[in-house]
Amino acid sequence: MRKAFADTLLRVAEENPKVAFLTGDLGFQVFDPFREKFGGRYLNVGVAEAQLICCAAGMALEGWRPVAYSIASFLTGRAFEFIRVSVAYPGLPVVVVGAGGGYTYAASGITHHAAEDLALMSLLPGFTVVAPGDSTEVTALLPQVMQLPGPAYFRVGRYGEGTFEAEEPCVLGRARLVASGRRVLIATTGDMAVVVSKALKLLKSTAIEPIVYQFHTVKPLDTRTLDRIAPEIEAILVVEEHYPQGGLAAAIAAWRITRSEPMEFVRLGPPDRLALGNFQREQLRKKLQFDSEAIVQMCRNLWEKHR
Repeated sequence: MRKAFADTLLRVAEENPKVAFLTGDLGFQVFDPFREKFGGRYLNVGVAEAQLICCAAGMALEGWRPVAYSIASFLTGRAFEFIRVSVAYPGLPVVVVGAGGGYTYAASGITHHAAEDLALMSLLPGFTVVAPGDSTEVTALLPQVMQLPGPAYFRVGRYGEGTFEAEEPCVLGRARLVASGRRVLIATTGDMAVVVSKALKLLKSTAIEPIVYQFHTVKPLDTRTLDRIAPEIEAILVVEEHYPQGGLAAAIAAWRITRSEPMEFVRLGPPDRLALGNFQREQLRKKLQFDSEAIVQMCRNLWEKHR
């Protein structure tokens, strides 16, 4: 995913001479082509996330289209006040990129976990919040985000996340149909879409056919799609690599209370506590029960319950 981001950014910068890339001492080798081709538009501020954001805001005020890149946990947490005051308050077109969202860096411990990044950025008025599911979505969404008149948060993974197939193109602000189905809706965001796709393959030998949507745009939430399919579904299963507060599940739960349909609501994802230890990401997903096997079992339970 990170390589797709770097390649797409390079193409966007070739088309727009005002695009600039700012990093917090990260991305060496991955962003070398950008630095070599656009040296004057590449700025490494060092391990100083607050300064990274302030510098990007100043450049935006001068007409640049800055992309500020750092590890998600440090950028959204350590520099939150500066993002709020310097970017959100004036509504500047800065793209804040959180690398390693969720538990991408699970083995590095809680300092590197970013299971609250979507919530923090969604709290900021005027922010668009995007969590692509794989490299193809990164390639499709980044140019669209760069066209926004205001600020945005863009969560990206690291590498080796895998890919998934979908039945619709990737359009910013619109939930993407991954698989047609009935009765049970699986809603996902970020690279949990790949995990859900693995679960779908495991369900192929059964009669269970959930409808699956990838909500790569967490804010604004695509409530039009939800309104359209609401009469057809009996249960909603949200799968996310984010805390219960402020992520996709919280956004869909807020929408659900506006509907009269008796839809059951279930969430699979990290609980409301820190994940202590140095687990690998796959181990953590299994331990916290939001891996592909857990998704399959929950689909079975919901399907049987609403049969």
